[in-house]
Amino acid sequence: MLTDNRPTSGDRFRELIRSITGISLPPSKVQMIDQRLRRRVVAFDLPDTETFLQKLLGGELPGDELRNVIDLITTNTTSFFREADHFDFLAQDVVPTVVAETRAGRRPRLKIWSAAASEGAEAYTAAMVLEERKRAGVAFDYAILGTDISQRMLERATAAIYGNDQLTTVPADLQRRYFLSSAHPSMSGKSRIVPELRQRVKFRHLNLMDDSYPVDRDVDLIFLRNVLIYFEPADKERVVQRLATHLRPGGWLLVGHAESMVVRHDGLQQVKPTIFRRVRA
Repeated sequence: MLTDNRPTSGDRFRELIRSITGISLPPSKVQMIDQRLRRRVVAFDLPDTETFLQKLLGGELPGDELRNVIDLITTNTTSFFREADHFDFLAQDVVPTVVAETRAGRRPRLKIWSAAASEGAEAYTAAMVLEERKRAGVAFDYAILGTDISQRMLERATAAIYGNDQLTTVPADLQRRYFLSSAHPSMSGKSRIVPELRQRVKFRHLNLMDDSYPVDRDVDLIFLRNVLIYFEPADKERVVQRLATHLRPGGWLLVGHAESMVVRHDGLQQVKPTIFRRVRA
């Protein structure tokens, strides 16, 4: 009796997700995939996840269904002031350096890119930190771009509305300055980022697996935290290579604390365990 070694629908689906998003889903993630796709199985009144995957892979579902699936599969763990030492570095090292290096007569301007922005907590945390430096008397401007593959997360980030339980990591004085509450029933238990910060932070769809990124090539600092851990080694290398081309000479790449050993690029010099700086030309 011959063994059938043909890939299953699950195998083909995992490879499709890896090729599109870079996210590696080993066979051990079968239960997680089943749980996350359950709502789509129900939405199409299908008997099980296997049937759903067969129809998805066979092109039998609406054209935008793959986008819905990607939104459900991608991991979107985020929080304000996550890995807080990075934001200390932004305030205490990056801002003074950029200000000092700006030519006399010009106003310093920082460009920051949150390359896996999820629902925006990282980008807005950076904005709060920079606003605090401005309140302390440091004169500069800044712009923050947040990108993500998930349209659902980008919509949340743009709305900038968060449950009050998500604000527990935000210092009380910053909560008072940068979040607004409302008596409207729809805002019960929620707060929104103030307009002044929302104007400084823009969000855009971007897939890190694309061959090129529509982003400026003189960015001062890129956050790419807790993303590479989900990628295969070759994909990690390609993403880092592409991102490095968007840093100005002397700009910084910040990765997650579990990722510092995976950054390999001749043009990036490690200055701290999770912080790399583009070597000046």
